[in-house]
Amino acid sequence: MRLGTKMFAVASAAALSFGVTACGAGDTEANSGATRVGVSVYDMSSFITAGKEGMDAYAKANDIEIVWNSANLDVSTQANQVDSMINQGVDAIIVVPVQADSLAPQVASAKEKGIPLVPVNAALNSPDVAGNVQPDDVAAGEQEMQMMADRLGGRGNIVVLQGPLGQSGELDRTKGINNVLAKNPGIKVLAMDTANWKRDEAVNKMKNWISGFGPQIDGVVAENDDMGLGALQALKESGRTGVPIVGIDGIEDGLNAVKSGEFIGTSLQNGTVELSAGLAVAAALAKGEKVNTEPVYVMPAITKDNVDVAIQHVVTDRQQFLDGLSDLTKKNLETGDIAYEGIPGQKQP
Repeated sequence: MRLGTKMFAVASAAALSFGVTACGAGDTEANSGATRVGVSVYDMSSFITAGKEGMDAYAKANDIEIVWNSANLDVSTQANQVDSMINQGVDAIIVVPVQADSLAPQVASAKEKGIPLVPVNAALNSPDVAGNVQPDDVAAGEQEMQMMADRLGGRGNIVVLQGPLGQSGELDRTKGINNVLAKNPGIKVLAMDTANWKRDEAVNKMKNWISGFGPQIDGVVAENDDMGLGALQALKESGRTGVPIVGIDGIEDGLNAVKSGEFIGTSLQNGTVELSAGLAVAAALAKGEKVNTEPVYVMPAITKDNVDVAIQHVVTDRQQFLDGLSDLTKKNLETGDIAYEGIPGQKQP
């Protein structure tokens, strides 16, 4: 279980002279007095889209200008985006990487130029990053697999939908799933393969598995909600209902599936909260402020018992939640629990 090292550091970025207009890379609004943070994400998934809203809310409240880029799951594209942001002279860089083993030249270049580079949500295998804001994905994988094991009574056949192979989230969630499977020898994995966090890919993958395994499939473990929802669609289209599905992330459709009983549960990785924390860390490093450089996001389990509050934060009371996000983020960084948002079952430090 990745618990991370609670580090408090003072780091300063070099003061670089540059124009405030973006030079062809990313989405930005010019603001000459703002701290300028470049962002490159692996793709615009439902999770990342919610995370961007959180970043935008935190940026607006704290005079931060964001240069936004999506790599569309392409390592080379992401490398080029980070190179461009370094050349622009941004004050800090946030990366949600396509792959853990990537961007080594960019990390080295950013460090040389005094630009703090912070991986958020997915890790980079580099000792030279300035900070690291990550979920405990091993614990999340264990949590979802335990939910399924409990539902199946420790016996049955499952299929597992993985994230992009080689990305830290996939590696760690798969490790967590396998940790629980090792304790439940009565559960057999019929198939395990990637659908790249994508709902449409999961529909096709699940249809193939239904064709191959039919009624042998007793449960679906999806490493994110989007893929679980794709599996749900495929099962419905094949005429199968009642097959237990579990996911991770707590996106709107996933939470609604928990409420309706179509998911047995999910783990809330509120991208709005997590990516806001990542931006707060990167901005503090750029300003040379004292900050916890390695906070860990521990996902609360979401079931029918507490899903209504999660839905309020993600959907129904969304604007109110965003309005209070900056203060919540700052307090969470002080306490060390960057996942806290008052979900029943969470305990504030």
